[in-house]
Amino acid sequence: MKNVDDLIASAAELAERGLSKGEIADELNVSRETASWLVERSGTDNHEPAPEPVERDSDGRSGPHDIHVDWSAVGRDSKRLRHVARAMADLLMKQGEEVDLTIGIEKAGAPLATVVSTELDTDLGSYAPAKHQWEEGDIEELGGSFSRNFAQIRDRECYVVDDTITSGTTMRETIESIREEGGDPVACVVIVDKQGIDELEGVPVYSLIDVVRVGSE
Repeated sequence: MKNVDDLIASAAELAERGLSKGEIADELNVSRETASWLVERSGTDNHEPAPEPVERDSDGRSGPHDIHVDWSAVGRDSKRLRHVARAMADLLMKQGEEVDLTIGIEKAGAPLATVVSTELDTDLGSYAPAKHQWEEGDIEELGGSFSRNFAQIRDRECYVVDDTITSGTTMRETIESIREEGGDPVACVVIVDKQGIDELEGVPVYSLIDVVRVGSE
């Protein structure tokens, strides 16, 4: 995708397939607010209009304050994905030998976590965040879940893997959910961090790429 019009078209396609706005945000690597705006602009939104956008691009068109990350060139090729995930695993190498579980945040974090867990010789878990159910309103009313088809927390130390940090909400939710299950999240790793976050809830966050916005708000 090269421009906002492509994103709007993609959002429309995903909405027509029945994906929630939270799932659309996940698929397009944008914030939930941006996903709402894209769906509203596409004309497929049956809910209340998204909040008014706050910025204008170089063409004078309004839009939300966000950065779209397209890493599909990596995701669609297993060899490239393996190399990137190995680099992510390398960022976690010095976190200790007691960690024996890697949690991948669905959807995109799961394949990355599979490679990371192989590289670090850990079990593999999977977490579905609350945003996959989100359409409108307070996401705090929703809840995520750990898949029973993968390894369970069982009071273990673990790593957390995802593709992108946009606001930090999903990563924070995952950390809190792990602790509620009695686990100890030791470190998190992503490909792209749009917030430049060094830690969340006392847990260090590592990224291959940090995005820094330069200019006035």
